[in-house]
Amino acid sequence: MATSKTREQLIDAARKLFARKGVERTTMNDIAKASKKGRRTLYTYFASKEELFLAVVETELDILIEKMKVVSDKKIPPEKKVIELIYTRLEAVKEVVYRNGTLRANFFRDIWSVEKVRRKFDVEEFKIFQKVLKEGVEQDVFDVDNIELTSALIHYCLKGIEVPYIRGYIGADLDSETLNDNVANIVFGALHKKDIHNNKD
Repeated sequence: MATSKTREQLIDAARKLFARKGVERTTMNDIAKASKKGRRTLYTYFASKEELFLAVVETELDILIEKMKVVSDKKIPPEKKVIELIYTRLEAVKEVVYRNGTLRANFFRDIWSVEKVRRKFDVEEFKIFQKVLKEGVEQDVFDVDNIELTSALIHYCLKGIEVPYIRGYIGADLDSETLNDNVANIVFGALHKKDIHNNKD
């Protein structure tokens, strides 16, 4: 337990420094000092700054995936679940940005540049959307021919609108109910949801 807590403290100290100073300008000495754990302890857990950076990225993406899993496990209709998943995904990424500085910060761009970690995240997200889409098909709510392809399309569409969503460019002149209705129409239109207008709150 103490080992895990120490590791978490080192990762958190590194994350804050990476966000403030950038990965390149942050040294292992900086991290050791900020964590108040010392160089020896730091090198016990991480052999290099690159290894520590990878751990920071994994931690951020694990948080995002866990939030999505909570939604996917809810006992709510699949049509509500898929919309909540979309907003949870976008809001979680927004939180990462706010927690780690500005959208222009190198750290945010670097998170998505780590192919190995991002691939792991993509696979997990695909599984979550596949699960919900399958529920919808089994309950005769969605008409989806290829669940794997559809989940991949949703994933890449969400990745494409992250930046405009975070900056408030999407639906900025709409109230939340109107925005939600428009999102639902687009999503459910693509999924061929039955009786879309009869399933609103």
